[in-house]
Amino acid sequence: MRQLYIGGSWTASASDEPIEVVNPATEEIIDRVPAGSPDDVEAAAAAARRAFPEWSRAAAGERGKLLARAADLLKQRSDEIARTIATDMGAPLGFALKVQTLMPATVLASFAQLAESHPREARVGNSLVVKEPIGVVAAITPWNYPLHQIVCKVAPALAAGCTVVLKPSEVAPLAAYALAGIFAEVGLPPGVFNLVSGRGPVVGEAMATHPEVDMVSFTGSTAAGRRVAALAAESVKRVALELGGKSANVILPDADLALAVKVGVANCFVNAGQTCSAWSRMIVQRDQYDEAVHLAVEAARGYRVGDPFDESTKIGPLVSATQRERVIRYVNRGQEEGARLVAGGTERPHERGYYVEPTVFAAVEPGMTIEQEEIFGPVLSLIPYTSEDNAVEIANNTRYGLAGAVWAGTEEHAVGVARRLRTGQVSINGGRFNPLAPFGGYKQSGVGRELGEHGLEEYLEVKSLQL
Repeated sequence: MRQLYIGGSWTASASDEPIEVVNPATEEIIDRVPAGSPDDVEAAAAAARRAFPEWSRAAAGERGKLLARAADLLKQRSDEIARTIATDMGAPLGFALKVQTLMPATVLASFAQLAESHPREARVGNSLVVKEPIGVVAAITPWNYPLHQIVCKVAPALAAGCTVVLKPSEVAPLAAYALAGIFAEVGLPPGVFNLVSGRGPVVGEAMATHPEVDMVSFTGSTAAGRRVAALAAESVKRVALELGGKSANVILPDADLALAVKVGVANCFVNAGQTCSAWSRMIVQRDQYDEAVHLAVEAARGYRVGDPFDESTKIGPLVSATQRERVIRYVNRGQEEGARLVAGGTERPHERGYYVEPTVFAAVEPGMTIEQEEIFGPVLSLIPYTSEDNAVEIANNTRYGLAGAVWAGTEEHAVGVARRLRTGQVSINGGRFNPLAPFGGYKQSGVGRELGEHGLEEYLEVKSLQL
């Protein structure tokens, strides 16, 4: 069984209970990590607190150099780490390399630069306004992007001068261990970064309530995010939450329909649909609806489900048996409520592994369960609209507001509609994801922002000195 990383050393957990890590493609146990305890959190938080004064006062350039070295090592080991991610969470290897590993390396390098370049003080009248690291940060991360979500929290926190206690998902924790090894190798001072594996109700809740923790940054479900926020509120900690989504892909009548559907299907199915910002609702003008359904079905048929290490695979397994069962329940619920299954379904495409066929629903009406709730699987719902105002109304009519897309004949037209969407990020005519732009949600999709300067600001306190 692996160990925890606390105070600059690999150390045994106070708990002797293991958590089995399962390969979702084969259903075989591939590793074991500790089911950490509150005593482990106590040790990690104490180590982070001891390290904070010196790390927070270190020159910004020195912090940046260490993060830059870590980013370089991450790139050098990208093939190995990508294979780890493909094995413990099921992402197809090419995606695991490009998106799950190299993108986090890019993000880490960007915060290495921001550590030094981001302004920390300004004059306002007779005041000197300064920004200082908030302190000890508890980072709680999910399994769907097991390295990227860690880097999105740990990199800006360290760049800001904070120290960190990380709890990665126990479902896919192995990339976190690889990153801890890199931080140790580049010489990050003891206690600046600590890793405690374990389950959310034990380790996560101990972190959220610990008196030495100044901030909790959490990514996961909206229900779990509410729990974290409630626990952190007892000691008035700062909280950053990146939660669920039910993002709309709005296709206007003057758009290139074939392109919009093709890209929209790809975005919905990326990472087997296990993406909080997936465009899982395709909103199409009623006169074009039947054609859009046909195009979506044809596109879905091109997505081969299979072994993550097979180059022809586009959709790997879902991360666990629990996740597969959840998705199948939603597919059944959609049919029970009257939606029309036009592709995919509940049949197992392979005898072993937690696979789900890429699934498309037509005749989906606003308010249906599959139109309102985050499924977190390769399931697309197509919803017709009658007018532009109606399209905006449907897009905004969920409790979420994380991401989305608008397609139109001109950028100006698309931007005009995008401004009306109550969501944190909108792709315009297929505009690609920008890892330097702020990412986060409106409504129950979260609080705060990740990535770029806005992501760094989450980990800074503001002080004014009246001169």
